[in-house]
Amino acid sequence: MKAMILAAGKGERMRPLTLHTPKPLVQAGSKRLIEYHLEALAKAGFTEIVINHAWLGQQIESYLGDGAQFGLRIRYSAEGEPLETGGGIFKALPLLGDEPFLLVNGDIWTDFDFASLLDKPLQGLAHLVMVDMPEHAPTGGDFYLEQGLLHDAAPGADNLTFSGISVLDPQLFAGCSAGAFKLAPLLRAAMAKGLVTGEHMTGRWIDVGTLERLAQVETLLTAEQ
Repeated sequence: MKAMILAAGKGERMRPLTLHTPKPLVQAGSKRLIEYHLEALAKAGFTEIVINHAWLGQQIESYLGDGAQFGLRIRYSAEGEPLETGGGIFKALPLLGDEPFLLVNGDIWTDFDFASLLDKPLQGLAHLVMVDMPEHAPTGGDFYLEQGLLHDAAPGADNLTFSGISVLDPQLFAGCSAGAFKLAPLLRAAMAKGLVTGEHMTGRWIDVGTLERLAQVETLLTAEQ
């Protein structure tokens, strides 16, 4: 299975750090954010990685190179214009091939074991890893899990937050065309057909979207030393 790391965001809420550094290369402890993903993916047994980028993307290519130092083969999908999540994945599909692939947001920090997803044949078009709603999340959540299937968030349901970790079948993008579009509507359409499974992760996970949450990661890393 190939893996794709989403790394095209501008990281505007993390300025001034991201004025001259792409968010995936922001330092967290002794490493850059994206290095934690790459090391975890290599440890899990992945070998081929696709990384999309836009804002200051050449810095990512220059820093990571071909991935050999991680025991990986990295290929890049450069975006000349913002394509949002769905459009960015669609553009990268020629590099990902026809089989289901792992997708990871570049701006999260987690101890999730990616190897666990290698052993699960995909049932349907997508499998999403969910987490409890963090304190900073808007009320309502994203989706809820029932008998292994995900459904759109609903009042009274045990709604969860999408972790940014998933396995997607390229067929999820059938009928899409090049340009900017979001991933969520495709997922919700597939959910309505019972084609999206999920799991509830209870490990450590931080959405590193602000300087405050970057500090949370560094506090955790310091405690481990």
